[in-house]
Amino acid sequence: MCLKTTTIIPVPKKSPVSYLNDYRPVALTPIIMKCFERLVMRQIKDLLPPSLDPIQFAYCPNRSTGNAITTTLHLALTHLDNKDSYIRMLFIDFSSAFNTMIPQHLTKKLSLLGINTSLCNLILDSTSSATTLNTGAPQSCMLSPLLFTLLTHDCAAMHSSSHIIKFVDDTTVVGLISKNDESAYRVEVQRLTAWCKSNNLSLNVEKMKERVVDFRRAQSDHSPLNINGSNVEIVKSTKFLGVHLVEDLTWSLNTSSITKKAQQRLYFQ
Repeated sequence: MCLKTTTIIPVPKKSPVSYLNDYRPVALTPIIMKCFERLVMRQIKDLLPPSLDPIQFAYCPNRSTGNAITTTLHLALTHLDNKDSYIRMLFIDFSSAFNTMIPQHLTKKLSLLGINTSLCNLILDSTSSATTLNTGAPQSCMLSPLLFTLLTHDCAAMHSSSHIIKFVDDTTVVGLISKNDESAYRVEVQRLTAWCKSNNLSLNVEKMKERVVDFRRAQSDHSPLNINGSNVEIVKSTKFLGVHLVEDLTWSLNTSSITKKAQQRLYFQ
């Protein structure tokens, strides 16, 4: 029982705090529990096939955020070489992604991946005598991000002109649009929305952003996506896995941001 003892600390996501959702529940687990989680995580990784999720760049050998960024930009720039083409990128934001995972759904997916039942029960048996929680995985625990990647391993694009790039819960839908035909891209977004609903993952549409990269001389108006009754904001620049992406796909804004941080660290004015 001592291995399952966890202190939950509410950490504000922003200041000032106005609502309960402005807090992030961070779990402080004992050192021995973290060591135990490392052993369990290593065992899970050994049981997983190497080609489980080719579009998931977390917890994979020789993959990182850099690979996710370069893959996304390569898809975009290669498609933009074609005539009458442009790109739409939807940056997904989940509301408390780790807190809404349903253990029963996760258990089924782990079993399908070849994880034995005893190990599944060991991972998910985190209830206490005081309160029983029906959803969620503790944040700041080592297993939580890995479990989330296994929960979302079957979330993939169905159309060849759409791609879903994932790094744990950072998810991006890349639509390769030709001749103003956005039907496949919009259907893919609808499928993703339905998938999230069936897996009890809530989309935070207010924080979701969309980037349109269109180098054509005769550009058409780009109508925003509507998800769950709300329009997704189309922005000229956004941050993707720590890198600033702008509408012309240049590195000027990102370079300026890095230079500014370096000057602050070196105490330059």
